[in-house]
Amino acid sequence: MNPSNEPKKIILLGAGLRGQTYTDKMADMDGAFRVVAVAEPIADRRAYIREKHGIPDADCTESWEPLMERPKFADAVVIATMDRGHYKPAMAAIRRGYDILLEKPMSARPDECMKIAQAAKAAGVHVLVCHVLRYTAFFRALKAIIDSGRIGDVVHIQHAECVGNVHQSHSFVRGNWKNSEESSCMILQKSCHDMDILQWLIGKPCRRVQSFGGLYYFREENAPAGAPERCTDGCPVGDTCPYNAVKLYLEDRKNDWFRTSATHRVHPTDADVEQALRTTEYGRCVFRCSNNVVDHQTVNLEFAGGATVSFTMCAFNQGERAIRIMGTRGELRAEMGNPVIDCYDFATRQTWQLPVDNMVRDQSIVGGHGGGDAGIVRVLSDVLHGDTSGICDITETCENHMIAFAAEASRITGRVIDMEEFDAQVLSGAQV
Repeated sequence: MNPSNEPKKIILLGAGLRGQTYTDKMADMDGAFRVVAVAEPIADRRAYIREKHGIPDADCTESWEPLMERPKFADAVVIATMDRGHYKPAMAAIRRGYDILLEKPMSARPDECMKIAQAAKAAGVHVLVCHVLRYTAFFRALKAIIDSGRIGDVVHIQHAECVGNVHQSHSFVRGNWKNSEESSCMILQKSCHDMDILQWLIGKPCRRVQSFGGLYYFREENAPAGAPERCTDGCPVGDTCPYNAVKLYLEDRKNDWFRTSATHRVHPTDADVEQALRTTEYGRCVFRCSNNVVDHQTVNLEFAGGATVSFTMCAFNQGERAIRIMGTRGELRAEMGNPVIDCYDFATRQTWQLPVDNMVRDQSIVGGHGGGDAGIVRVLSDVLHGDTSGICDITETCENHMIAFAAEASRITGRVIDMEEFDAQVLSGAQV
């Protein structure tokens, strides 16, 4: 599209927090990128991107269609719309020949995920799905140890995604991902990251999936006696409730994430927040919202060759990820927020600690999601300059999404899901 020494031109579709994050990272990369167009229905967000990147008014639209109807005028498209708004712009961008940075999940429907993968392969374009955990120093260090053979063959992994109780209340009880009919199921939206990481660490296809879980706590029957519809209406337990919206959104003025999400404004005022708490789901009691996604779920995975995984996602914790990898010659124990990995060698009976930064030499990968947000933007830059070595193939990404869809099917039906049969059902158009 342009000479390699010139900034790569980017079209942004969806200027919410994720879209802003990726384009902010691009702006920090010393002229590697130039955002040339944006589509966003919320005027304040659209204006933020327009002003930050100097985009002409004619290239700032409310919907993505006008930009994708034009002949190709950029190098890549960043798609950061809501879950159910990924498929159509992705297919349109593929038809125009754009490489794509696509926010996860690929789609809320398994058949649409497969169609995106098939279309990208047929068109010869690269679709880089935002499984940002792959590009963190933490998980790259774990992968390097496994690949070195230091702990032998991986037999079993215990992995926990500790969502965090307040994060759950913000995003999955009050927020955009509270209802699977409006967005996607919890295991797909929140944990397709983890399905990707686990298959990557094991290095083999998943064969069978089993899952249990449900919505345990954030239900109307668990509301405290006398709790009103909204936290602004004088709740009798407001002083001690960890989910008091007045405290979380209004009084905690340092929490930009919560305040901008609730108001849909880039720089909200207290008045904006107060209005949101009176009129939107963000001000409602967490026990009286329209949420239906799970607040805890366990997934058991069996991989080709016999290795297994026990994965747990749960809301009731401080947050962070923790993992234990058990091999034939040793084991690894680590938490994502901890800068060291604990390693145990069966032969020597010695425990040794590996600082994460000593294993991952590329110290430039820093930032959100443990450096993953900046890391995936760097990979996009590499792809646009012809280096595809760091990209996860879209077919593999689609397979990781299928694991999440299968887990949800197992949770609902109580069945163990055979992945080959599940994929065949999706390909045939059958209901899964």
